Amino acid sequence: QVQLVESGGGLVQPGGSLTLACVETGGTFRRNDMSWYRQAPGKQRELVAKISSGGGITYADSVKGRFSISRDNDKKMVYLQMNSLQVEDTAVYYCNAHRIQLGRPVLNSWGQGTQVTVSS
Repeated sequence: QVQLVESGGGLVQPGGSLTLACVETGGTFRRNDMSWYRQAPGKQRELVAKISSGGGITYADSVKGRFSISRDNDKKMVYLQMNSLQVEDTAVYYCNAHRIQLGRPVLNSWGQGTQVTVSS
């Protein structure tokens, strides 16, 4: 069974940086698309960044140029480097592992989330 554990959240001032990390256990990490989502209070969960099993990357428009996603298949880890943080980036950040086989979703696992608070 796939388990995801996030780390690296915390309190940071506007303009600061944080790096989130997510480690996967129990799965075939290199075959999975890995994503970071976030959910702010009173808002829906939204996609922040995605890195496919093949290395393709997409970002939400709101974080382009500020955030960077990467993965280490040997360590089974995915990272989110967040720079120039804004108050609006405050949210719980979730790691997601997703895989489709033969057109069907066979994996959609979530971590427990890590809180990121941007405040002066």
